[in-house]
Amino acid sequence: MISIDAQHEELRNRLFQVRQEHRDLDVAIAALTETAYRNELQLKRLKRRKLMLKDAITKLEDELIPDLDA
Repeated sequence: MISIDAQHEELRNRLFQVRQEHRDLDVAIAALTETAYRNELQLKRLKRRKLMLKDAITKLEDELIPDLDA
């Protein structure tokens, strides 16, 4: 069985990775929108992935915040 501290550390590491990918996508989207011949399908896919990552960030943050109702 994994200790609570180990679980929190794993969640924090995953959160860091997801936030990094989210920032990287932000840069990629900005670069793609600045090009004269941008690929709208690729742009849409990147934005969808970025939104999925934002949802994952919110979920991970919620898991790390202690339950105040307990």
